[in-house]
Amino acid sequence: MVGLFNALKRLKYLVPLLAIALLCASCSKVPSLSSNPWEVVELPTEKTILDITFDPKGDRGWMVGKGATLLASTDGGKTWVDQSFDFGDGNNYNLSSVSFEGDEGWVVGKPSLLLHTDDGGRNWSRIPLSNKLPGDPTQIFAIARGKAEMVTDLGAIYQTQDAGQHWKALVQEAVGVVRNIQRSTDGRYVSVSSRGNYYSTWNPGDESWQQHNRTSSRRLQNMGFTPDGRLWAIARGGQVQFGANSGDEEAWEELQSPEVQTSWGFLDIAYRTPEELWLAGGSGNLLYSPDGGQTWIKDREVESVPSNLYKVSFFGTDRGFILGQEGIVLRYNSAIAPQASDTPAA
Repeated sequence: MVGLFNALKRLKYLVPLLAIALLCASCSKVPSLSSNPWEVVELPTEKTILDITFDPKGDRGWMVGKGATLLASTDGGKTWVDQSFDFGDGNNYNLSSVSFEGDEGWVVGKPSLLLHTDDGGRNWSRIPLSNKLPGDPTQIFAIARGKAEMVTDLGAIYQTQDAGQHWKALVQEAVGVVRNIQRSTDGRYVSVSSRGNYYSTWNPGDESWQQHNRTSSRRLQNMGFTPDGRLWAIARGGQVQFGANSGDEEAWEELQSPEVQTSWGFLDIAYRTPEELWLAGGSGNLLYSPDGGQTWIKDREVESVPSNLYKVSFFGTDRGFILGQEGIVLRYNSAIAPQASDTPAA
């Protein structure tokens, strides 16, 4: 797509990254995607976006990020308007997570911050948090009307059922400083320790987190859940591994390196369908798998994006976004979806 990257604002970074990408492409044996379905989104900010969500029943979307950034969209993410906050207290807030259930929405950030709306984001109220809260809020999950779960960067999990007026601790002790935390659709959590030395899991009803040793000598980078409830894990140095089944949090399939020839690390995985997934990482590295991670295809056009790609999110099969640094966001164009011809031969 010739015009894909014309909108990028930091062209001075483009030439050296293109040179690096060409060197990597020349030594990589991973097949290339025939057409690139990702296009750059024009944003009214150059602040780094940290999270994105959408109304599952409509085209309304929200992004949050550094510098108290809040963006809203009413057209499925094609265009965005700035609704950022000015709290007037001198703090430089980073808004790390946003979640909606219908018109009710939540935002958390650091320093310790919790916002709530019940009118689709037209008005927001700040909910006071205790100064004894272990850690700063890092994730928020809207579950039902008035019900949400909030997680701190020390692994404390709290739940409210009355729109934030009262919170109940779901774990007796925090797990310690964590690199990232993800929640499954059935309420389970997985976290990676700050140094990537081990991972921890929590199931509804457990009193505490359960710690697990990593399966590789390389430290963990990120973990999450597959659509069928298994774990996935990314280790440093471009290693990826998938859980063997959803009932055993220590049973793993064989460790794999989707692109052995590159030194770029991977940062996140997201599923568009139960079988199709996208693997994103440093310096515009983006791989696609049509078969649950058995084979991989590289989207080489995206290598020209001057950014690390650290978060991939899909909201249904036709709506997806990849978050990068300094206002770089890519949107999935379902009209240019990968074709059957892109599938590597057996």
